[in-house]
Amino acid sequence: MSKVNKIVGILVAGLLVANCSATYKMKSEKGKVLKEVPKWYMSDFSEKKQCGKTTFGKNKDKMCIFGVGTAVSPDLQLAIEKGMMIAKAEMADIIKGEMNKSSKQFITELGKNQNKTVVSEVESTIVNLIKNTPVRGYEIFAKDVTITKNNYYRVWIGLKLPMGEYNKMYNFTIEEAVDAYNTKEKAQIAYKQLIGDKNDNTDLQ
Repeated sequence: MSKVNKIVGILVAGLLVANCSATYKMKSEKGKVLKEVPKWYMSDFSEKKQCGKTTFGKNKDKMCIFGVGTAVSPDLQLAIEKGMMIAKAEMADIIKGEMNKSSKQFITELGKNQNKTVVSEVESTIVNLIKNTPVRGYEIFAKDVTITKNNYYRVWIGLKLPMGEYNKMYNFTIEEAVDAYNTKEKAQIAYKQLIGDKNDNTDLQ
């Protein structure tokens, strides 16, 4: 082996070791009040930077809906899943959120004769409804993890949902996925039947 080949081999091995040993370094929170959050978490998403929108080219008209979420848990995976659910709920709310408001008013008089007092009580409830809203084809554009003072994991999740043809699931529906699965299953059954028939014919000869 030549000297050049040896050097190249050492460099490649070094890169592989570096990639395998790369880890995510988590920051530790200090104090009772959270003073720092990831910059992207507080971004003005109207700028569409995370959507990959460009001034020219194929993606110049690309639009996305964004959702962010944060969650805390002693289990890292659970914290990630909770953060994902919050971010997806935020996107679903943008797509198909409905606001319902109900108000109740109660008025009565207390006291006797000239010493009566009017008592009024008002109750107002606002409900935000999100029903059966698909958010398929979303992508994670940012994810951060910090350790809280109590040694819990705090996860920050940023999701984006590309609109129209830019969504990777644009031409792929749940019905098509089910049909594809059923077709594969039927093909396997037909193949087994064919092999069985061949074996039966061989036995008869």
